[in-house]
Amino acid sequence: MFAIALFLVFLCLMFGIGIWGLKKTQSVDDYVLGGRGIGPWMSALSFGTAYFSAVLFIGFAGKVGWNFGLSSLWITVGNAFIGSLGAWLILGARARRMSHNLGALTVPAFLSERFGSQGLRVLAACVVFIFLLPYSASVYKGLGEMFGLVFGMDYRYAVIGMAIVTAFYLVLGGYFAVSLIDFVLGLVMLVGSALLIGVLVMKVSGMPIVGGGEGEVNGLGGVYRALQDAYVSHVPKNAQPSWLSLIGLVFMTSFGTWGLPQMSQKFFAVKDEGMFVKGGIATAMFAAVVGSAAFITGSMLHMFFDKPIMGENGPAWDSMIPQLLHNELPEWLLAVILLLMFSASMSTLAALVMTSASAVVVDVVGVMKKAEAKGGLGLMRLMSAVFVAASCIIALNKFSYIVKLVSYSWGATAGAFMGVLIYALFWKKTTKLGAYAGMLSGLACAGYVFMFTSLTLPVGASVAMIVPVFVVPIVSLMTPAVEKTRVMKAFAKSGEEVEEEVAV
Repeated sequence: MFAIALFLVFLCLMFGIGIWGLKKTQSVDDYVLGGRGIGPWMSALSFGTAYFSAVLFIGFAGKVGWNFGLSSLWITVGNAFIGSLGAWLILGARARRMSHNLGALTVPAFLSERFGSQGLRVLAACVVFIFLLPYSASVYKGLGEMFGLVFGMDYRYAVIGMAIVTAFYLVLGGYFAVSLIDFVLGLVMLVGSALLIGVLVMKVSGMPIVGGGEGEVNGLGGVYRALQDAYVSHVPKNAQPSWLSLIGLVFMTSFGTWGLPQMSQKFFAVKDEGMFVKGGIATAMFAAVVGSAAFITGSMLHMFFDKPIMGENGPAWDSMIPQLLHNELPEWLLAVILLLMFSASMSTLAALVMTSASAVVVDVVGVMKKAEAKGGLGLMRLMSAVFVAASCIIALNKFSYIVKLVSYSWGATAGAFMGVLIYALFWKKTTKLGAYAGMLSGLACAGYVFMFTSLTLPVGASVAMIVPVFVVPIVSLMTPAVEKTRVMKAFAKSGEEVEEEVAV
């Protein structure tokens, strides 16, 4: 009952913020970027909560935590220092400034204005909409698994219910409401993560020593040794995944944020360039706490299960964390952790939906010139609802496990965008055909690796992200340059200097 009451209170808060956001959202610019007036702390938690969802706690922590044990914490290190701090300090301010110089609301619009190509804009928008759908579906699957176990709900009803909640507050409120909700959700995630690890460590401390030795697990050092011993007893050295697989996971989940449009687009909305150091540090700390909680929980599965839970098609990785929490946590804490996963997932879904909907409305339909018209804002809300419905339908067709779906989505999306965005932001000699070649090579590489090679999915996704880094400069050096005035406008240091530099 406590879980239901807490969840209902939280839903009322979300609906209230959504309705309030309706009054503050008067244009497509407001809906997509909050009028470019979001401060560092809201931006940082919005970035962090979009980064981590139920996918992390259920899909990644379950499968990766079991197979890699405490070595999975290397993923947290990469996520904190590369995916969070590195993205903010290296890409953030430049992405914000150049998108402002070019008047771009979305990543596809930025690429179009940077290289002078409407075709590139449409291609980028199609990639965003198509390949973010499975990522969104994976989030719904994670929530459905958890809600089904805690509340005894049918998986289908849980997924549909989450879709309705997402559609309501997101379709009404836009980016400002989402950022405010993300701030609240981020605080919930931090508190819930700390409580989760604290309780599970206490559970392990006092358990019999693994392997039949005398005595009990005692202290943090004892917990660490117990986790290591339990992991080796369940996953002997000859069965442990290779370091290449772990490196692939670290690379995919860390550098992936550099190429995912739903993450890059958040930099466009930051109020000013002086906020990126604070935002980067805050996001890195958030990633360290939440990521550590997820993967330590995953490694603790070895203390509570002798073998993976089996499903119809093999290990049911996505059921292991929900089952652990259901078995071991008191009702009040289970309710808090459920709220944590719900919080993480809602913010991730909001980022995915807004990025995909804006790609269609702003970039394909072309309502940018009508940004202040009610018709454009109405179409944005309609496409947000369509994206929610489409990803919900995909999630209802249950797939094997979450990590697989996320790897496909991250590999294709980040493969298409990462190399192109990095060169577009930092290298003036990047050409239009170089950008096309980068996007298409990333997509082609992702498709080939996933369908025709034996590489593990994270390694395959990493390969798809790396290849365009070499393709873009090679093609750019052999193809016509972008006109000088367009490049100078993009790289101008501030809004006041744009006209002056272009005139030179």
